[in-house]
Amino acid sequence: MPLPPGLTVTADGPVRTVLIDRPDELNAVNADLHRALAEIWEHLAADPDARVVVLTGAGRAFSAGGDLDWITSFLDDPVARDASIREGARIIEEMLRFPLPVIAAVNGAAMGLGASIAVLCDVVLMSERAYLADPHVAVGLVAGDGGAAFWPLLTPILRTREFLYTGDRIDAATAVQVGLASRTVPADTLLDEAYALAHRLAALPVEAVRGTKHVVNMYLSQALGGPMQAGFAAEVVSMTTDEHRDRLLALRRRTR
Repeated sequence: MPLPPGLTVTADGPVRTVLIDRPDELNAVNADLHRALAEIWEHLAADPDARVVVLTGAGRAFSAGGDLDWITSFLDDPVARDASIREGARIIEEMLRFPLPVIAAVNGAAMGLGASIAVLCDVVLMSERAYLADPHVAVGLVAGDGGAAFWPLLTPILRTREFLYTGDRIDAATAVQVGLASRTVPADTLLDEAYALAHRLAALPVEAVRGTKHVVNMYLSQALGGPMQAGFAAEVVSMTTDEHRDRLLALRRRTR
């Protein structure tokens, strides 16, 4: 099945590497990449030879979050806005349902949706130069696409609130300390360590790994029917506010 632009998939025996591939835009998520992130998991689950997936970013970033031009288009296009929310829910649902282990090799900035995708992986290896951040609130949005729904299941709520309210960067060491990442890795060995772990997991009994992942993910899946649905609904409301419009347009002007 051909994927939309923005992702590339390569094979190394039983390991599949999914590369977020918009390096000139710091792997910011536009319409094509958003669709690809929703479709890739079903594509990989149908691969009979795949056992483990490594997810990483091309260039300097893992993913800098939403592409500002794409997000700004929602201000005057509620149909596209609502479609993006439905697709965002599908990304999270597909990741939680995906049967194979996924290792995030976080090579640089992972922001907004990029942070959510990284944290939803089974193992999160972070370069010592990388960081997480969820800046939704800073641009007048509810952190509805993962942060508010899932981070409290992984890290103390008091820390979660501060991170989500301020949008401050969470460096790799802090991410490990509070439970948003598995471990830090030197930048120059990040992919080597990710692949070493991937091949180690690929050699384990398949059904044992899949079953264990399914049970563990049941805890996160409990958020799908409550916090996540509430988060997306609240995010849609915040997208219609004047404060969001003003802050998003100001940010777009500063980055041009």
